[in-house]
Amino acid sequence: MTTATKDWSGAPSGRQRAVAERTVRSIRRRRIRSGIMVGLMYAAAALAILPLILIIIHLLRLGGSAVNWAFFTQMPRPPGEHGGGMANAIVGTLILLGISSAVGLPVGIGAGLYLAEKRVTPLATTVRFLADVLNGLPSIVMGIFAWELLVKPVNHFSALAGGAALGAMMIPMVTRTTEEMVRLVPISLREAALALGYSRWRTSLSIVLRTALGGIVTGALVAMARIAGETAPLLFTALGNSFWSTSLKAPIAALPLQIFTYAITPYDDWVAQAWAGALVLVAIVFVISLAARIVTRRRFSAGD
Repeated sequence: MTTATKDWSGAPSGRQRAVAERTVRSIRRRRIRSGIMVGLMYAAAALAILPLILIIIHLLRLGGSAVNWAFFTQMPRPPGEHGGGMANAIVGTLILLGISSAVGLPVGIGAGLYLAEKRVTPLATTVRFLADVLNGLPSIVMGIFAWELLVKPVNHFSALAGGAALGAMMIPMVTRTTEEMVRLVPISLREAALALGYSRWRTSLSIVLRTALGGIVTGALVAMARIAGETAPLLFTALGNSFWSTSLKAPIAALPLQIFTYAITPYDDWVAQAWAGALVLVAIVFVISLAARIVTRRRFSAGD
Protein backbone atom coordinates (compact mmCIF):
# COMPACT_ATOMS: atom_id res chain seq x y z
CA MET A 1 0.00 0.00 0.00
CA THR A 2 1.34 3.46 -0.93
CA THR A 3 0.50 7.08 0.13
CA ALA A 4 -0.02 10.12 -2.15
CA THR A 5 2.01 12.52 -0.08
CA LYS A 6 4.76 10.73 1.78
CA ASP A 7 6.91 7.73 1.24
CA TRP A 8 7.33 4.97 3.84
CA SER A 9 10.31 6.78 5.40
CA GLY A 10 8.17 9.84 6.26
CA ALA A 11 10.07 12.21 3.90
CA PRO A 12 8.04 14.78 1.90
CA SER A 13 7.07 13.74 -1.57
CA GLY A 14 8.22 15.56 -4.69
CA ARG A 15 4.90 17.33 -4.98
CA GLN A 16 5.14 18.64 -1.41
CA ARG A 17 8.66 19.89 -2.01
CA ALA A 18 7.54 21.71 -5.15
CA VAL A 19 4.66 23.37 -3.30
CA ALA A 20 6.98 24.40 -0.45
CA GLU A 21 9.52 25.84 -2.89
CA ARG A 22 6.82 27.82 -4.69
CA THR A 23 5.58 29.16 -1.34
CA VAL A 24 9.08 30.20 -0.32
CA ARG A 25 9.64 31.93 -3.67
CA SER A 26 6.27 33.70 -3.37
CA ILE A 27 7.05 34.93 0.15
CA ARG A 28 10.49 36.10 -1.00
CA ARG A 29 8.98 38.03 -3.93
CA ARG A 30 6.40 39.64 -1.65
CA ARG A 31 9.10 40.68 0.80
CA ILE A 32 11.17 42.16 -2.02
CA ARG A 33 8.19 44.08 -3.40
CA SER A 34 7.29 45.26 0.09
CA GLY A 35 10.87 46.43 0.70
CA ILE A 36 10.92 48.28 -2.61
CA MET A 37 7.62 50.04 -1.91
CA VAL A 38 8.65 50.98 1.64
CA GLY A 39 11.92 52.34 0.25
CA LEU A 40 10.03 54.37 -2.36
CA MET A 41 7.77 55.80 0.34
CA TYR A 42 10.78 56.80 2.45
CA ALA A 43 12.38 58.37 -0.62
CA ALA A 44 9.16 60.29 -1.42
CA ALA A 45 8.97 61.54 2.17
CA ALA A 46 12.61 62.67 2.01
CA LEU A 47 12.03 64.44 -1.32
CA ALA A 48 8.96 66.16 0.12
CA ILE A 49 10.96 67.83 2.91
CA LEU A 50 14.16 68.28 0.90
CA PRO A 51 13.13 71.67 -0.61
CA LEU A 52 12.39 73.06 2.87
CA ILE A 53 15.72 71.81 4.22
CA LEU A 54 17.60 73.32 1.27
CA ILE A 55 15.75 76.63 1.66
CA ILE A 56 16.55 76.83 5.37
CA ILE A 57 20.22 75.98 4.77
CA HIS A 58 20.42 78.62 2.03
CA LEU A 59 18.77 81.24 4.23
CA LEU A 60 21.07 80.43 7.15
CA ARG A 61 24.12 80.67 4.91
CA LEU A 62 23.21 84.01 3.33
CA GLY A 63 21.17 85.71 6.06
CA GLY A 64 22.15 84.06 9.32
CA SER A 65 24.96 86.52 9.98
CA ALA A 66 22.54 89.47 9.71
CA VAL A 67 20.12 88.10 12.32
CA ASN A 68 21.07 89.79 15.57
CA TRP A 69 19.48 91.86 18.31
CA ALA A 70 19.69 95.03 16.20
CA PHE A 71 17.76 93.34 13.41
CA PHE A 72 14.74 92.97 15.72
CA THR A 73 15.00 96.30 17.55
CA GLN A 74 16.34 98.91 15.11
CA MET A 75 14.84 100.73 12.16
CA PRO A 76 16.16 100.47 8.58
CA ARG A 77 19.22 102.59 7.81
CA PRO A 78 19.51 104.84 4.76
CA PRO A 79 20.82 103.24 1.56
CA GLY A 80 24.55 102.51 1.70
CA GLU A 81 24.82 102.58 5.50
CA HIS A 82 25.58 99.37 7.37
CA GLY A 83 23.53 98.07 10.27
CA GLY A 84 19.94 98.72 11.15
CA GLY A 85 17.12 96.23 11.27
CA MET A 86 13.51 95.48 10.38
CA ALA A 87 11.71 96.23 13.63
CA ASN A 88 9.03 98.20 11.82
CA ALA A 89 8.46 95.40 9.31
CA ILE A 90 8.17 92.73 12.00
CA VAL A 91 5.64 94.77 13.97
CA GLY A 92 3.80 95.63 10.76
CA THR A 93 3.52 91.95 9.82
CA LEU A 94 2.02 91.13 13.22
CA ILE A 95 -0.46 94.02 12.88
CA LEU A 96 -1.51 92.85 9.42
CA LEU A 97 -1.97 89.30 10.70
CA GLY A 98 -4.17 90.65 13.49
CA ILE A 99 -6.33 92.67 11.11
CA SER A 100 -6.64 89.80 8.64
CA SER A 101 -7.64 87.42 11.44
CA ALA A 102 -10.28 89.86 12.66
CA VAL A 103 -11.67 90.08 9.13
CA GLY A 104 -11.31 86.53 7.89
CA LEU A 105 -11.91 84.28 10.90
CA PRO A 106 -15.47 85.34 11.88
CA VAL A 107 -16.66 85.24 8.27
CA GLY A 108 -14.89 81.98 7.48
CA ILE A 109 -16.04 80.19 10.63
CA GLY A 110 -19.60 81.41 10.19
CA ALA A 111 -19.70 80.37 6.54
CA GLY A 112 -18.17 76.97 7.33
CA LEU A 113 -20.73 76.36 10.07
CA TYR A 114 -23.54 77.24 7.67
CA LEU A 115 -22.19 74.91 4.96
CA ALA A 116 -21.93 72.04 7.44
CA GLU A 117 -25.44 72.54 8.82
CA LYS A 118 -27.14 73.29 5.47
CA ARG A 119 -24.95 71.16 3.25
CA VAL A 120 -27.53 70.19 0.59
CA THR A 121 -29.27 73.51 0.01
CA PRO A 122 -28.69 75.36 -3.29
CA LEU A 123 -27.14 78.33 -1.46
CA ALA A 124 -24.71 76.08 0.43
CA THR A 125 -23.69 74.32 -2.78
CA THR A 126 -23.09 77.67 -4.48
CA VAL A 127 -21.10 79.08 -1.55
CA ARG A 128 -18.99 75.91 -1.36
CA PHE A 129 -18.17 76.09 -5.07
CA LEU A 130 -17.32 79.79 -4.92
CA ALA A 131 -15.13 79.22 -1.85
CA ASP A 132 -13.14 76.60 -3.78
CA VAL A 133 -12.77 79.01 -6.71
CA LEU A 134 -11.69 81.82 -4.40
CA ASN A 135 -9.21 79.52 -2.71
CA GLY A 136 -7.43 79.02 -6.02
CA LEU A 137 -7.50 82.67 -7.03
CA PRO A 138 -4.03 84.21 -7.58
CA SER A 139 -3.08 86.55 -4.77
CA ILE A 140 -2.25 89.39 -7.14
CA VAL A 141 -5.86 89.35 -8.37
CA MET A 142 -7.01 89.72 -4.78
CA GLY A 143 -4.59 92.63 -4.38
CA ILE A 144 -5.94 94.43 -7.45
CA PHE A 145 -9.51 93.89 -6.26
CA ALA A 146 -8.66 95.25 -2.79
CA TRP A 147 -6.94 98.26 -4.37
CA GLU A 148 -10.00 99.02 -6.49
CA LEU A 149 -12.39 98.59 -3.56
CA LEU A 150 -10.46 99.92 -0.56
CA VAL A 151 -7.58 102.10 -1.76
CA LYS A 152 -8.79 103.93 -4.84
CA PRO A 153 -11.97 105.42 -3.27
CA VAL A 154 -9.98 107.03 -0.40
CA ASN A 155 -6.87 107.83 -2.49
CA HIS A 156 -4.32 106.40 -0.03
CA PHE A 157 -2.83 103.10 1.03
CA SER A 158 -3.36 101.79 4.55
CA ALA A 159 -2.80 98.91 6.92
CA LEU A 160 -6.55 98.34 7.02
CA ALA A 161 -6.65 97.75 3.28
CA GLY A 162 -3.73 95.32 3.49
CA GLY A 163 -5.26 93.42 6.39
CA ALA A 164 -8.63 93.26 4.65
CA ALA A 165 -7.01 91.85 1.50
CA LEU A 166 -5.20 89.16 3.49
CA GLY A 167 -8.36 88.47 5.48
CA ALA A 168 -10.30 87.91 2.26
CA MET A 169 -7.69 85.33 1.29
CA MET A 170 -8.20 83.58 4.64
CA ILE A 171 -11.97 83.28 4.28
CA PRO A 172 -12.17 80.34 1.81
CA MET A 173 -9.47 78.35 3.63
CA VAL A 174 -11.12 78.81 7.02
CA THR A 175 -14.55 78.13 5.54
CA ARG A 176 -13.64 74.77 4.07
CA THR A 177 -11.66 73.71 7.14
CA THR A 178 -14.51 74.67 9.49
CA GLU A 179 -17.02 72.79 7.36
CA GLU A 180 -14.96 69.61 7.43
CA MET A 181 -14.34 69.83 11.17
CA VAL A 182 -18.01 70.46 11.97
CA ARG A 183 -19.09 67.54 9.79
CA LEU A 184 -16.92 65.25 11.91
CA VAL A 185 -19.03 66.03 15.00
CA PRO A 186 -21.32 63.02 15.72
CA ILE A 187 -24.96 63.58 14.82
CA SER A 188 -25.92 62.13 18.21
CA LEU A 189 -24.65 65.28 19.94
CA ARG A 190 -26.97 67.43 17.85
CA GLU A 191 -29.90 65.14 18.50
CA ALA A 192 -29.21 65.09 22.25
CA ALA A 193 -29.08 68.89 22.42
CA LEU A 194 -32.28 69.25 20.40
CA ALA A 195 -33.98 66.66 22.61
CA LEU A 196 -33.07 68.73 25.67
CA GLY A 197 -34.86 71.74 24.19
CA TYR A 198 -31.94 73.62 22.61
CA SER A 199 -32.78 75.63 19.55
CA ARG A 200 -31.03 74.88 16.25
CA TRP A 201 -28.79 77.95 16.35
CA ARG A 202 -27.89 77.41 20.00
CA THR A 203 -27.02 73.79 19.30
CA SER A 204 -24.72 74.84 16.45
CA LEU A 205 -22.92 77.50 18.48
CA SER A 206 -22.82 75.89 21.94
CA ILE A 207 -22.43 72.20 21.13
CA VAL A 208 -21.25 71.63 17.58
CA LEU A 209 -18.86 74.56 17.28
CA ARG A 210 -17.40 73.94 20.71
CA THR A 211 -16.78 70.27 19.94
CA ALA A 212 -15.01 71.09 16.67
CA LEU A 213 -13.06 74.01 18.15
CA GLY A 214 -9.68 72.24 18.11
CA GLY A 215 -9.83 71.51 14.39
CA ILE A 216 -11.14 74.98 13.62
CA VAL A 217 -8.27 76.60 15.53
CA THR A 218 -5.85 74.40 13.60
CA GLY A 219 -7.34 75.51 10.29
CA ALA A 220 -7.20 79.16 11.36
CA LEU A 221 -3.51 78.87 12.27
CA VAL A 222 -2.72 77.16 8.98
CA ALA A 223 -4.54 79.95 7.12
CA MET A 224 -2.52 82.56 9.04
CA ALA A 225 0.70 80.78 8.12
CA ARG A 226 -0.43 80.72 4.50
CA ILE A 227 -0.98 84.48 4.23
CA ALA A 228 1.97 85.56 6.40
CA GLY A 229 4.31 85.60 3.42
CA GLU A 230 2.00 87.09 0.80
CA THR A 231 3.52 90.06 -1.00
CA ALA A 232 1.37 90.85 -4.05
CA PRO A 233 -1.78 91.94 -2.15
CA LEU A 234 0.30 94.22 0.10
CA LEU A 235 1.93 95.95 -2.86
CA PHE A 236 -1.53 97.21 -3.87
CA THR A 237 -2.85 97.96 -0.38
CA ALA A 238 -0.34 98.45 2.45
CA LEU A 239 2.42 99.69 0.09
CA GLY A 240 5.16 99.58 2.75
CA ASN A 241 6.80 102.18 4.96
CA SER A 242 10.45 102.90 5.73
CA PHE A 243 9.52 104.60 9.00
CA TRP A 244 7.93 103.44 12.22
CA SER A 245 4.15 103.46 11.85
CA THR A 246 1.41 101.56 13.63
CA SER A 247 -1.46 103.65 12.28
CA LEU A 248 -4.15 101.56 10.64
CA LYS A 249 -5.00 104.40 8.24
CA ALA A 250 -1.46 104.87 6.89
CA PRO A 251 0.91 102.73 4.81
CA ILE A 252 2.65 100.16 6.97
CA ALA A 253 5.81 98.10 6.65
CA ALA A 254 5.72 94.31 6.41
CA LEU A 255 8.39 91.65 6.17
CA PRO A 256 7.43 90.45 2.65
CA LEU A 257 7.49 94.03 1.35
CA GLN A 258 10.76 94.84 3.08
CA ILE A 259 12.35 91.68 1.73
CA PHE A 260 11.21 92.55 -1.78
CA THR A 261 12.53 96.11 -1.50
CA TYR A 262 15.91 95.09 -0.10
CA ALA A 263 16.43 92.14 -2.45
CA ILE A 264 16.30 94.25 -5.63
CA THR A 265 18.82 96.86 -4.40
CA PRO A 266 22.57 96.85 -5.25
CA TYR A 267 23.61 97.24 -1.58
CA ASP A 268 25.18 94.13 -0.11
CA ASP A 269 24.09 94.95 3.45
CA TRP A 270 20.47 95.34 2.37
CA VAL A 271 20.61 92.11 0.38
CA ALA A 272 21.94 90.29 3.46
CA GLN A 273 19.12 91.76 5.53
CA ALA A 274 16.64 90.62 2.89
CA TRP A 275 17.88 87.06 3.38
CA ALA A 276 17.67 87.56 7.14
CA GLY A 277 14.11 88.84 6.80
CA ALA A 278 13.20 85.77 4.75
CA LEU A 279 14.69 83.59 7.48
CA VAL A 280 12.63 85.36 10.16
CA LEU A 281 9.51 85.06 8.01
CA VAL A 282 10.07 81.32 7.64
CA ALA A 283 10.54 81.14 11.41
CA ILE A 284 7.20 82.89 11.96
CA VAL A 285 5.45 80.47 9.61
CA PHE A 286 7.18 77.56 11.37
CA VAL A 287 6.00 78.74 14.80
CA ILE A 288 2.42 79.14 13.58
CA SER A 289 2.49 75.70 11.93
CA LEU A 290 3.97 74.18 15.09
CA ALA A 291 1.17 75.73 17.13
CA ALA A 292 -1.32 74.15 14.74
CA ARG A 293 0.31 70.76 15.24
CA ILE A 294 0.20 71.14 19.02
CA VAL A 295 -3.48 72.06 18.94
CA THR A 296 -4.20 69.07 16.69
CA ARG A 297 -2.32 66.68 18.96
CA ARG A 298 -4.13 67.92 22.04
CA ARG A 299 -7.45 67.58 20.25
CA PHE A 300 -6.86 63.95 19.34
CA SER A 301 -5.39 63.19 22.77
CA ALA A 302 -8.52 64.61 24.38
CA GLY A 303 -10.60 62.52 22.00
CA ASP A 304 -8.75 59.38 23.05
